Amino acid sequence: METNNTANILDRFNNWMKESVSVKLTSIGFLVLILLIPSSWITSLMEERQLRAGQVMEEVADKWSGPQTLAGPVLVIPFAKQEKIDKGKDGVEIREVVEMAFFLPGNLSVKGTINPQVLHRGIFDAIVYESSLALTATFPEPDFKSLNIAPDKILWQDARLIFGLSDLRGISDNPQLNVGGKALSSEPSNDLGVWLNGSRASSSDGYSAEQASQKISTSTGIVSKLGWQRAEDFQGSVSLTLPLKGSSQLYFVPLGKTTDVNLSGPWPDPSFDGEFLPSERTLSEKNFEATWKVLHYNRPFSQQWIGAGESLAGYEFGVKLIIPVDQYQKSIRTSKYGILLVLLTFIALFMVEIMNKIRIHPFQYILIGSALIIYYTLLLSLSEHLGYNVAYLLSTLATLLLVTLYASSFLVQRKITLLFSALLAFFYGFIFVIIQLQDYSLLLGSFGLFMIVAALMYFSRNISWYGKSNE
Repeated sequence: METNNTANILDRFNNWMKESVSVKLTSIGFLVLILLIPSSWITSLMEERQLRAGQVMEEVADKWSGPQTLAGPVLVIPFAKQEKIDKGKDGVEIREVVEMAFFLPGNLSVKGTINPQVLHRGIFDAIVYESSLALTATFPEPDFKSLNIAPDKILWQDARLIFGLSDLRGISDNPQLNVGGKALSSEPSNDLGVWLNGSRASSSDGYSAEQASQKISTSTGIVSKLGWQRAEDFQGSVSLTLPLKGSSQLYFVPLGKTTDVNLSGPWPDPSFDGEFLPSERTLSEKNFEATWKVLHYNRPFSQQWIGAGESLAGYEFGVKLIIPVDQYQKSIRTSKYGILLVLLTFIALFMVEIMNKIRIHPFQYILIGSALIIYYTLLLSLSEHLGYNVAYLLSTLATLLLVTLYASSFLVQRKITLLFSALLAFFYGFIFVIIQLQDYSLLLGSFGLFMIVAALMYFSRNISWYGKSNE
């Protein structure tokens, strides 16, 4: 008798486990939590592939030429200065040292054309470019009096003109430098402190070569000795023609009292970046043109100074050549909706259970959830070869077909199976629209989720959650 009572209790407990809505909801919640683990793995895989793509782009750029920043010209004129050194009991020693006076141009104009190329390494792309830059600058006569420099102390024979450049490997042909109508030769420098050579500078100059290179925003560039012998030799007009290669971006430092830069090229998606935006821009499906005008009021460094007290870094501007939101960014954004999609799918299956009295085993839930998670590996792998849009379509169709065929084995009624498949297709379509509409994704996503919750409330309003009538 006791055995029968025990059996009845076990049967009732088993029936309660099968029929209880609370147990079913708890099971679904547990399954969703379990599926968070592979979902996070897939997101990490996407980020790893994105990182690898970035590394490949850097490797390609390293062999071509890196991002370029042009800073110049800067006129450097050394001068002699007497310095008193207190030697204690030995008295005071007067020693002559050499310091540098730096002068920036009054007007600086750059006109350039950029010809971008997309290089491929395996399945990865990198943007590089070839450019032709024509630079003209005008220097006013140096005002040594305001710097308290005596005319007889100026070392005109050691005057230099320097141009900072991020990556010297990008110079694809000999630069053509002209000062005062006279062609001058130039030399590359991996440390712009090298122009101190020949100027009788010593370690007592008060600043290091490293500090000097920081002045013009980059430690490499080209240097030209001007060959002046006296003040009458000064020529303020400078022109430079520079064929320059680079990757992804081309920036300029506004050294002129008035700086005008005009860039154009056949690229549909430029990003105007840096501290200043173009005053004029023209964009088309294949080309762009942009013009910047920067005044000395807009940047915080003076036109002339002595020593290492001035830094010209931090005020660059220019253009970046970008590929709009690539497949990795879109795939990562899509994967962030993965658990939401699983949750909505499980809720849809749960509603089918409740409203149509169909029992769905937790193992069937987890198989469907696994298919929805594996979807993202399909999306990632296909997008690397076919692009995001085509990959999304193929991955969605494959997953819908798989889930629909499997669901038909336990949903029994074709109408319910087709309805479930259509609902899943709607979810995927809704997410695709959100990904495409970047500016309105949050607004559309919030509105869509609100409508989904409202629909769940409407269709579940008559369900007897405790097995009793709501009447």
